[in-house]
Amino acid sequence: MASFQTFNFETQIPHELLISQIMQIHATISKLESLRPSKQVNTLFTHLVKLCIPPSSIDIETLPQEVKTMRESLIKLCGKAEGFLELEFSTFINLTPNPMKNLTLFPYYGNYVKLANYENKILKENGVVNPNKVAFIGSGPMPLSSIILATHHMESTQFDNFDIDEKANEVASKIVASDKALEKRMKFVTQNIMEVKEKLGQYDCIFLAALVGMSRGEKMKVLGHIRKYMKQGGILLVRSAKGSRAFLYPIVDENDVMDFEVLTIFHPTDDVINSVVLLQKPKA
Repeated sequence: MASFQTFNFETQIPHELLISQIMQIHATISKLESLRPSKQVNTLFTHLVKLCIPPSSIDIETLPQEVKTMRESLIKLCGKAEGFLELEFSTFINLTPNPMKNLTLFPYYGNYVKLANYENKILKENGVVNPNKVAFIGSGPMPLSSIILATHHMESTQFDNFDIDEKANEVASKIVASDKALEKRMKFVTQNIMEVKEKLGQYDCIFLAALVGMSRGEKMKVLGHIRKYMKQGGILLVRSAKGSRAFLYPIVDENDVMDFEVLTIFHPTDDVINSVVLLQKPKA
């Protein structure tokens, strides 16, 4: 897929036009036989991302039900396509002599670096510096967030990456195994996070990937479960989306996290798509 360095972030597409174009792309994507990387799949998703990236004042809650239903379907299709893209690249990178040195081949590598910079800065500003133990939930086949955070920002932190998909963890752990020092600090656990209980109390900081809990109901269940078992005073960093970017990823807003203390909500205005919601479980 193309990199997204050439947007004009000043111009807003009128909402009606934006929605009709997104609905057309959704209709085309829905008919594809496969979402695995191909010229057609890459072109469609690149076009979709280009439409959704410029800042937009669109409010998902006020849209007609038909558009909301389309959006939920589109987020699932994006998630599947993203999974296939990551799996293809991690499998390919694992065939190179030094996989850790070749992570930059992933088309969105630069975005992950920027997002990790934002997240690390937000954590530091809120007193989280080199946490002892971190969980990353929904790490996927290409665990770039964990790797970048562990190698550039949290050089002594232990990382546990949780993913429900065994194949994803298998290729991800192979990449990390090519760096012996990192391998000592990074584990991969194949488990549904809803089945992980007391163990969640071990972490100083928990990251929740954007695509864990794709509908609002699922996301609320996951957030409630994590809150129940995480340590008091522990930090939870949740990825979200705002405006038209919410056609690509689920939204988490303040009403969804009333049981937490909201420390910060950050919405990037560059080509980083995910917003960052930083939460703390109140101390008793």
